[in-house]
Amino acid sequence: MTSHYDVDAVVLDIEGTTSATGFVVDVLYPYSRSRFAALLTERSGDPEVARAVAQVRAEIGEPDADAARVEKALHTWLDEDRKATPLKTLQGVIWSEGFARGDLVSHFYDDVVPELRAWHSAGVRLYVYSSGSVAAQRAWFTNSPQGDLTSLLSGLYDTENAGPKQEAESYHRIASAAGIAPDRLLFLSDRPGELDAARAAGWHTVGIRRPGEPYFEQGVGDHAQAGTFDEITVSRSTT
Repeated sequence: MTSHYDVDAVVLDIEGTTSATGFVVDVLYPYSRSRFAALLTERSGDPEVARAVAQVRAEIGEPDADAARVEKALHTWLDEDRKATPLKTLQGVIWSEGFARGDLVSHFYDDVVPELRAWHSAGVRLYVYSSGSVAAQRAWFTNSPQGDLTSLLSGLYDTENAGPKQEAESYHRIASAAGIAPDRLLFLSDRPGELDAARAAGWHTVGIRRPGEPYFEQGVGDHAQAGTFDEITVSRSTT
C-alpha cells in the first residue's frame, strides 16, 4: 500500500533502511576491527583519534589506558554492537580511508536510490541520521555503486551532533538545526524505538520492514510501514 506524505524533508536511517545491516556487520565491522591497532599506534596524534581515545578512556574509567587496552575496549563494544560514540568515530576514520582507497564500496537496496533522486527532484530535502559517524555517512554516500550521492543530501546527523537515536530531544535538535517544523519532517527507520522517539518529537514516521533484517520479525509497532521506498510517496506542497 502506498502512503503519501506532504513534507519538506525526509530523514533517513541507514542500516536496515537504505542498506543491508548484513553488509555493515559482515564487511565493514571486520574491516575496522583489523585496523584499530594500526590506527591507535600510528595516528594517535590526530586530533579526531586523540579525542576518541580520550572518550574511550573516560567511558571505561581508565584515564591511563594504553593503546592495547583501548583496542580491547573497542573490540568488546563491537562484539556487543554498542553504539558508543568513540567506536563510531574511529570506525568512521578507518572506513573513510577504505572507501577512498577503493577497498570498500557501500550498499543500497535497489529501491532506494531512484526514490531519493525523485524526492530530491521534487524539492524535498534529504538528511541522514545514523548511529554511524558523520564521516562514515559521508564516505558511505560518496562511494555507492551508483556513484557519489552526496549532492542529494542537505545534512548528516549522528549520535555526537544530534544525540541518542531513541530520545525525542535528538529529533527536536535536528528539526531546529535544519530549520524545519517537526510536522514537516518524515523519518524512515527499521527500529521501533527510534520511530517512537521521532513521533514523540512531532515528526511523521514510516517503519521500513525488509525480510532478513534484524527488526523484520519484531515489526515497527503502530507506525505506518513499508517494505520498500517505492511504497512511499513524498511531495512538498508549495502553497
